Amino acid sequence: MKLSEIKTQLKQLKTIGFQLPNGELVAPHFHVTEVGRIQKDFIDCGGKVRSESVINFQLWEEEDYNHRLHPEKLLNIIEMSEKIFDFEDLDIEVEYQGKETIGKYSLDFDGTNFLLTSKLTACLALDACGIPAKKPRIKISDLQHNSCTPGSGCC
Repeated sequence: MKLSEIKTQLKQLKTIGFQLPNGELVAPHFHVTEVGRIQKDFIDCGGKVRSESVINFQLWEEEDYNHRLHPEKLLNIIEMSEKIFDFEDLDIEVEYQGKETIGKYSLDFDGTNFLLTSKLTACLALDACGIPAKKPRIKISDLQHNSCTPGSGCC
């Protein structure tokens, strides 16, 4: 989800809910403790220099059960951050600490809740790092039976 998309959704909501990949909701008394841009400059395993930027939201919960972040308040925080940091319309990454460690999630929306979706890692230089390409799997039953005839030299 892009920054412009969350702003559009927030304008239409009365309450904010974030749902974890396992279906559980983040406690309704969460705080958004940070809104910022994260810039990552790196070299992949193939030696190519790369750069990535995301808008980062950090969710946090404490035992102040009377706290509720309303959509217009989060929208104000986002807009203030945009003015100060001159944000581009980048993808949003959400940090949320579950029971043991901080997870980083992509963001989606189902019409009611913002969905924290799992992020995956992958090699960005498959052609340079020595991982062989996957061979297509073929069922023997799908092969034509007359594709190799005696004397054709195929065997």
